[in-house]
Amino acid sequence: MTPTRTALIIGGGIAGPAAAMALQMAGIDSVVYEAHAATAEGIGVFLTLASNGVDALRVLGADRPALAAAFPTPGITLRSGTGKRLGESLTGQSLPDGTTSQTIKRSDLYRVLHEEAARRGVPVEHGKRLVKAEETGDGVRAVFADGSEAVGDIMIGCDGVHSSVRPIIDPAAPTPAYAGVLTTGGYARGVPVDTEPGSYEMIFGKRAFFGYAMAPDDEVWWFANIPRRDEPARGEVEAISDGEWRPQLLQLYAGDAGPAIPLIEATPTIMAMSPIHTMPRLTTWHNGRMIVIGDAAHAPSPTSGQGASLSIEDALVLAKCLRDLPRPQAAFAQFEVERRPRVERIIKWAARINNSKAAGPVASAFRDAMLPVIMKMTAGSKANKQTFDYHIDWDTPSRVS
Repeated sequence: MTPTRTALIIGGGIAGPAAAMALQMAGIDSVVYEAHAATAEGIGVFLTLASNGVDALRVLGADRPALAAAFPTPGITLRSGTGKRLGESLTGQSLPDGTTSQTIKRSDLYRVLHEEAARRGVPVEHGKRLVKAEETGDGVRAVFADGSEAVGDIMIGCDGVHSSVRPIIDPAAPTPAYAGVLTTGGYARGVPVDTEPGSYEMIFGKRAFFGYAMAPDDEVWWFANIPRRDEPARGEVEAISDGEWRPQLLQLYAGDAGPAIPLIEATPTIMAMSPIHTMPRLTTWHNGRMIVIGDAAHAPSPTSGQGASLSIEDALVLAKCLRDLPRPQAAFAQFEVERRPRVERIIKWAARINNSKAAGPVASAFRDAMLPVIMKMTAGSKANKQTFDYHIDWDTPSRVS
């Protein structure tokens, strides 16, 4: 059978341009189709690019521009709402040259990946919202909301947790699971905080979770996780203004230890609130010549610090499989064999942490008592090493397991 030579990539977030560059390395041409009419400038707050994600970017040859826009954040200190130190955890391991996990604005990671993809000649078309796709026997035909169409040998859904490709692959696919938490954040200057640049402080407040880190230029980057039991309608909380959220946030963190109150007060614009959704276990990742990767297939809670890193890893592993296994179906099956155990283990681990952010009074007391013991026991654990020491050997051929 003729090897895959062209791919339609649906979604231009993180997985999309990463997949396009990885496919190019494998000798496969692609076009990225993004639903939004503009770039992701200013969308989202910030994220952790774990050491395994940095390593994956190096394999892709795109790590330098990302690191230039980021700053190292190798560890996290966890505290209770009273300020009690509960323990410390790592966000990654040190790579051979000493590089460790990084924090970067989501829009900056989008930007550098798109700039690097453009430099390599990868075409990206904006305003292309997928409405239909079907196999044509020897390929895939995609139809977009503007009436245009595109054809390719395969289609890769890189369109996030609310994927349009996922239900096309499997009409019975579950919808994303609401995690019971809303999130927002912002950037503040002129607020003294008791931490060194590059160190995360995260606080289990009485009513909500709060985290922050100081950038090298003394700007403080912060985020808030707000428990909410009922799932909001799409766009509901995003439509609520900064002016409405700010007093609510100030009330939520009143009485908690830490700098949440002054940071919120000093933030010029609080980012739009959004509900956190996950995709814990999707039974079907691929069907025929179509596949989903990244958050479209396995979205972990942001608590994992692994969403972006796993998406970049996916891009490389899928490209390797397509390079070395001539039939798309065989390549997709091998990709799933290699990736599913890893991503589902990380998702389960993150879900346990996420649940502790929305704990009630009794559960909070138990958490604060037990967490120091648990963190000491898990420091340097095999699970941590499995997460952070993951490396993709691009030169080793993929073989059917």
